[in-house]
Amino acid sequence: MISFTLKSMKQLINSGLSPIRRFIMVIFWSWLLSSGIAFAETLDKVVTTGEQRLKEGQSAQSQVNHLAQQQRELLTEYLALSKTVGGLHIYNELLGQQVTGQEAEIAELQQSIDNVAVIERQIIPLAVRMIGGLERFVALDVPFLPEERQKRITSLNAMMSRADVSVAEKVRKVFEAYQIENEYGRTIETYRGQLSIDGIDREVKFLRIGRLALIYQSTDGNLMGHWLNNHWTALDPDTYRRQLSKALKVASKQVAPDLITIPVPLPKEEQ
Repeated sequence: MISFTLKSMKQLINSGLSPIRRFIMVIFWSWLLSSGIAFAETLDKVVTTGEQRLKEGQSAQSQVNHLAQQQRELLTEYLALSKTVGGLHIYNELLGQQVTGQEAEIAELQQSIDNVAVIERQIIPLAVRMIGGLERFVALDVPFLPEERQKRITSLNAMMSRADVSVAEKVRKVFEAYQIENEYGRTIETYRGQLSIDGIDREVKFLRIGRLALIYQSTDGNLMGHWLNNHWTALDPDTYRRQLSKALKVASKQVAPDLITIPVPLPKEEQ
């Protein structure tokens, strides 16, 4: 555009116009040329400014996009954390309920422990008295298995002073001894042992039928007797040998259980 204006001015100067008209035209074209130059400079500035603002806009848009992406990521993370926190609240409530229940159980257990301590202080003396009662009972009872029964009582007395045996085990052993003594009253058995007869220790067979009868027979079958009125009383072997022999076989399970006849004489004052 500028080159076109300069060319036009040259043509105007070389034209055949009057000097005044050429002067006027020169001024007009000079104004037009200066305006074009100013307009071109302004246009260049506008274009440069527009390009700069476009770049700045693109940079700003990039930042906006980046911030939007960060916002979406933060929102996703927040939702996930909110869900986790909600689950933790529920879990904490359940744990709180469990802790409350466990504290109640601990209180009950502590109360039970305190009660056990009280019971132990009461039950040990009771067990000692029970052993003493059992010992007196055995001494007054029919004298069967004397060594075995006395050994059991001695073991119970020794156990009561042991610290390595629990109270429950001590009580269990005492009740077990009572149960064994109770079983003697409804069972039948035979066993061998030593008995002093007429001042001579002899090996004999004993027959126990509950606590109703305790009878002995020498190994040769010639001596027989039974416990009556707190002492041994002799029996006639010829009268009771067959009946006792059958009873011994039943007691030792050599024959099937059968009706047996046992000599049980009445006390003298009732005869």
